[in-house]
Amino acid sequence: MNRKGQETGLTARSLRLPSQLAALFLSAGLAGGAVAHPQQTTDSDEPETKTLDTVQVEGRATDLIGIAGSASEGVVGQPEFKFRPLSRVGELVEVVPGAVATQHSGTGKANQYFLRGFNLDHGTDFSVTVDGIPMNLPSHAHGQGYLDLNGIIPELVDKVEYGKGPYYAEIGDFSSAGYARMHTFHKLSQGLLKFTGGEYDYYRGVAANSNKLGPGDLLYGAEVNFFNGPWKTPEDSCKYNGMLRYTLDEGNWGGSVNGKIYHSTWTATNQIPQALVNSGQLDLYGTMDPSDGGNTNRYSVSSNLWSKGDDYKNELNLYAAYYDVQLWSNFTYFLDDPKFGDQLEQKERRVIAGGNGEQTWYNKWFGFDMDNSVGFNVRHDTINGLALNHTYNRQLLHPRTLNDINQTIFSVYYKNQTRWLDKFRTIAGLRSDTYVMDVEDRLRPINSGSRTSTFVSPKLSLIFGPWYDTELFINLGYGLHSNDARGVTARVNPDGKPQDNVSPMAKQRGVEGGIRTQYVPGLTTTLAVWYLRSASELVFAGDAGTTEATGASERWGMEWTNYYKPTDWLTLDADLAFTAAQYMGVPKIANNIPNSVGRVISAGAVVQLPYNFYGTARLRHFGQMNLAETNYDASGNKAYGGSTTLLTLGGGYQYQNYKVELDVFNVLNSRANDIAYDYTYNASPDPTGTRIGGTGVDGILKHPVMPRMVRVTASVNF
Repeated sequence: MNRKGQETGLTARSLRLPSQLAALFLSAGLAGGAVAHPQQTTDSDEPETKTLDTVQVEGRATDLIGIAGSASEGVVGQPEFKFRPLSRVGELVEVVPGAVATQHSGTGKANQYFLRGFNLDHGTDFSVTVDGIPMNLPSHAHGQGYLDLNGIIPELVDKVEYGKGPYYAEIGDFSSAGYARMHTFHKLSQGLLKFTGGEYDYYRGVAANSNKLGPGDLLYGAEVNFFNGPWKTPEDSCKYNGMLRYTLDEGNWGGSVNGKIYHSTWTATNQIPQALVNSGQLDLYGTMDPSDGGNTNRYSVSSNLWSKGDDYKNELNLYAAYYDVQLWSNFTYFLDDPKFGDQLEQKERRVIAGGNGEQTWYNKWFGFDMDNSVGFNVRHDTINGLALNHTYNRQLLHPRTLNDINQTIFSVYYKNQTRWLDKFRTIAGLRSDTYVMDVEDRLRPINSGSRTSTFVSPKLSLIFGPWYDTELFINLGYGLHSNDARGVTARVNPDGKPQDNVSPMAKQRGVEGGIRTQYVPGLTTTLAVWYLRSASELVFAGDAGTTEATGASERWGMEWTNYYKPTDWLTLDADLAFTAAQYMGVPKIANNIPNSVGRVISAGAVVQLPYNFYGTARLRHFGQMNLAETNYDASGNKAYGGSTTLLTLGGGYQYQNYKVELDVFNVLNSRANDIAYDYTYNASPDPTGTRIGGTGVDGILKHPVMPRMVRVTASVNF
């Protein structure tokens, strides 16, 4: 197989597959973005030192034959990010084939995510880490696993490693649909100044650089972003990000210290009734409550230490973070309170501390090349003032819930990778997750309590090949996502009615078969067929302050991804994902899983033109979305979300260190939905307060995609 790259000073023992995995870790994970492959080894039992070739991470063209454990696993590097126009930072997750990031509220709020038939709400079942820090927030004021990626500066992301399914021993909570591990640069080859201006008062500035400081490298960067949007009530979004990182790399050992800050404020336009838009009573970009919005802060510091030798490697990450959020949302308008409305305030503040580590040994046991890894994850969240309040125009009317929570997660895992034959290897793992939840309910002490639970999940992957640069995969595994701690100890609802408490975790199991091939020069293709079953689960609904049953479910689907670089000047990619999802144990006529996206198609092209010009085009489509368990809501109306197709065009010119870019989002000016729901609401206020609460209509509520937007970017490297 042709290997691009250059020789480095890294060495490894003659371990065949384990050497490849070691090289991937040492080069891609620590040395700043290269994927390494060993040269052919001999069959001698004596250790033999070999020089490793490296392959730079170049978008999704990275060669993972002999390294990846599944067809749906991959890595995406900065070379692809720089040609991918982003209308919002949450779209970074869309480098994961089949993933969709949408929004039903203001820019500062966490996105809605969709993957493998899941409406992931704001993060449940899709986990993300940034430089080793978990970004999902359990027992969050708004939603379990809340995942806010607005604190990321895309220009400083070196690469994203991703995978799907519960098949990876080192990945735990919130990852049964998929995971993404984002890594920022250790240093920059050049400094960067960048400014973007666009329609609807969009302004963004980025500055970043790195310098040698003592034996290491100091990287620093900052971002400011302001946006009003097309909404009738201006969003008045203000976002500030900062990052400071010091990295020391001494070849066989090294470490880093990383600090990040994030602050955001915004006014939100949430989903609105489709009936009012159709009748002309409400503009498509209008709002039902102009006082909705929020503010949030996140400050974190983390450290990373690592070392490696000919027959081992290890890594230790430690982190601490402070986070707070305050959200005001009105989703049902005047359903429960006809006079003052149904606006809710959700707020919390938390301190997070934890760490993770892994030790790997490269061995030859009983004549077989293998590596053995043991690892741990520990995390503690102290959450204070976790509140759900009834408000009017952001002013408190009365509190509904108020809790303090201490939650600890401790996980250990073991993973073994063995090459049994020249064309057959296995990856087997065992993971144990223990949750300790302690809840103090300040308003209803009966809901206070503690709970401890442990779940052990086995994993197994069988990999055959390669033949003609092609590998076959079979993956099996158990996984889980944790439930909100308030639902675990609750005995009564906010209205005082009895409530059944739930298990601390929802268990899942899945299987996948796939193929990865690079037989055609320049083309990387993967095909995966998968199945995932979730046990009966009850999830705490932050918007209502209650725990709601969802029932057992099953999902299955197919994903086909393609990345093709036929020439140096042309890059093409196309990803197709089709999913079916249904509840189990209920009549077929009522087994739809609401908001399960059944079809995701994305495609793109990048053309390097003469005289330093370039052009890019991206197509994004998602559809086939039922909004209710049946095809009709309680009022007998069709409950179907339709489909959304967006086209983005971009281009630029670079002269030496100067660059100008033009991006046009939603070129066809689609007015489709970014997201839609079907539930009961009442849009009519009753200032006299004589109407009884709870009287409403069922219907579709939607949040439209952004209209056509033009943005111009000027940047300089120095």
